Amino acid sequence: MDKTRQSELVRWLKQQTAPARRWLRLSMLLGLISGLLIISQAWLLATILQALIMDNVPRENLIDQFLMLAATFTLRAIVNAVRERIGFICGKIVRQQIRNMVLDKLEQLGPVWVKGKPAGSWATIILEQIEDMQDFYSRYLPQITLATMIPILILITVFPINWAAGLILFVTAPLIPLFMALVGLGAADANRRNFVALSRLSGNFLDRLRGLETLRLFHRGDAEVEQIAESTENFRRRTMEVLRMAFLSSAVLEFFAAISIAVVAVYFGFSYLGELHFGSYGIGVTLFAGFLALILAPEFFQPLRDLGTFYHAKAQAVGAAESLFTLLSSDGEQVANRGEKTLSDKEPVTIEACGLEIMSHDGHRLAGPLNFTIDKRQRIALVGKSGAGKSSLINVLLGFLPYQGSLKINGIELRELNLTKWREHLSWVGQNPHLPEQTVLDNIRLGQYDATQEQINDVMERAYVSEFINDLPDGINTVIGDNAARLSVGQAQRIAVARALLNPCQLLLLDEPAASLDAHSEQRVMMALNQASHQQTTLLVTHLLEETLSYDQIWVMENGLLIEQGDYQTLSQSQSVFSRLLSHRSVEL
Repeated sequence: MDKTRQSELVRWLKQQTAPARRWLRLSMLLGLISGLLIISQAWLLATILQALIMDNVPRENLIDQFLMLAATFTLRAIVNAVRERIGFICGKIVRQQIRNMVLDKLEQLGPVWVKGKPAGSWATIILEQIEDMQDFYSRYLPQITLATMIPILILITVFPINWAAGLILFVTAPLIPLFMALVGLGAADANRRNFVALSRLSGNFLDRLRGLETLRLFHRGDAEVEQIAESTENFRRRTMEVLRMAFLSSAVLEFFAAISIAVVAVYFGFSYLGELHFGSYGIGVTLFAGFLALILAPEFFQPLRDLGTFYHAKAQAVGAAESLFTLLSSDGEQVANRGEKTLSDKEPVTIEACGLEIMSHDGHRLAGPLNFTIDKRQRIALVGKSGAGKSSLINVLLGFLPYQGSLKINGIELRELNLTKWREHLSWVGQNPHLPEQTVLDNIRLGQYDATQEQINDVMERAYVSEFINDLPDGINTVIGDNAARLSVGQAQRIAVARALLNPCQLLLLDEPAASLDAHSEQRVMMALNQASHQQTTLLVTHLLEETLSYDQIWVMENGLLIEQGDYQTLSQSQSVFSRLLSHRSVEL
C-alpha cells in the first residue's frame, strides 16, 4: 500500500468521527486530567519523602499530604475508568455509523451486486473489519494528543527543578516515535493482507459448509479440506507477520524508554555522590528533585508507549478501511442517478422500453437492446433458455441493475423514480424463498405488520399454506429455523407466495417461482400465482410452458434479445422458437 493511499484511508477514518467528536474531545480532556493527576501525585510523594527522610518532619504533621495523595490516587483511578468508558462509547458510535453506511450502500447497490462476493466475505467486512476499528477511535486518536500534551506538562514540571533531567527526557523522547515508525512502516500493509486472507477463508469456508452435501456426492470432500487447510495456513502466516511487527515495535519502544530512564537514574546517582555538579541551578540536588524526576520519567514515556501499542490499532484500522472505503466508493447507475419522483398509489402500471440495454455493475451488457410495451394489468410470460437475460430484465425493473436507453414506468423514466417508493408498488416471488423472520406468521406479514388476522387467513388459503400449517408444531407461530430448516422447499415457497399476496401491488414480478419444487407444490404455487396475476400488471419468468397458456402475451428471449412476441396459440402453431421449445421440453430452460 503506497503512502498516498494510506494517507487517504487515514483521512477517511478521521472523517468518520463527526458523530462522536464530543465524546472524542471528552476522552482527550479526561486523559489530560489524568496526566495532571500523575504530576500531582508524583509531587506529593516526592514532598512526603523529602520531609520524612531529609527534613525529619514527624509523620503526624504530614497527614494532610497523605490524605491528598490518597485522594489523588483514587481520583486518577476514577478518571481513567470514566475515560475508558467514554472511549468505548466513541468507538461504538463510529462503528455503528460505518456499519449503517455499509448496509445502506449494500441496499442501494442491490442483491445482484452483493452476490459478486461470497457471504462469508461480507460477514468479515460487516462484522470483524468494522469491529477492528474500535481501538483506533477509542484509544489511538485520543492518544495522539495525549502523547504530545502529557510529556510537555512533565517537561514544564521537571525543567524548573533540574534542567539536566529535563534535557535528557527532551532529547531521548523523539527517538521513540522515530524508530517505532521505521519498524512499523509495513504494519498497515500487513494488516490489509491479513484481512484479505481472512475474508477469503471466511468466504471459502461458508460456501463449503453450504455445499457440503454436494461435495460429498461428487467425492470432493478431501480436496476441499486440503484447500481450506491451505487457506488456514496462509491466514496463520499473515497473522504471525502482523504480530511480529507489533512485538518488534513494542520491543524498540521499551528499549529506548528503559535507556532514557536509566540515564536519568545514573545522572542523579552520580549527583548524590558528588561527581556531577550541574543541572540544579547551583542550589544542589535535593532528594525531592531526584524522586520527582525518577517518578515522572516512566510517566513521561508512558503516553509514547501507549501510542506505540495503539499504533498497531491504527495499522489494523487502515488495513480494514481499504475494503470498506472501496465498497462505499462503489457507484452503481441506480445510486448515482436516483431520482425523487413517485407514482400514484392506485394507478395501474404501464411499462415502456425503447433501446433498453441492461448493464452489469462493471459495465458489461447483459441484455438488449430491448423494445417493448407492457400495458396496464397485462399478463406477460417470459420464456427462454438459461442465460437468455430473463432474470436480468426482472432485476432492472426492481432497480438492482443499471441500464442505458429508456425504461419508463407510467411515462416516468425509472432512474428518475425514488426506488424505495417504486418498490412499494411491487411484489416479487423468486426461485429460492427467503424467509428471514423467526415464525411463519412474521414471514407472511413481513412489511405488512398491520394486516388483520382475516387478511392473513385469506392469503394463507389462497397460497395453500392452510394445507400444511396445522401439521406444524405450533401452527402459524412455529419457529422455522435458519434458512427455513423446518420447512420443505415447497412449503417455504408457499409462505413466500402468501407474503406476496398480502402486499397490495401494481406490478407482480415472478422469477421462476416453481423452480426446484415437487409436482404437488409446483401445482399449488402456480395455481395461486395465476389467480393473483389477474389483479395487476404481471411479468412471469418460467420454464413451465404449459403455465403460459392463459397469459396475454408470451415473450421469447435468446442471447439477451426479445426474438418473439405473441399469444400461446399463435406461437405454438407457427414455425417459431417457442414451438420448438414446446416440442423439446427436455431442453434446459
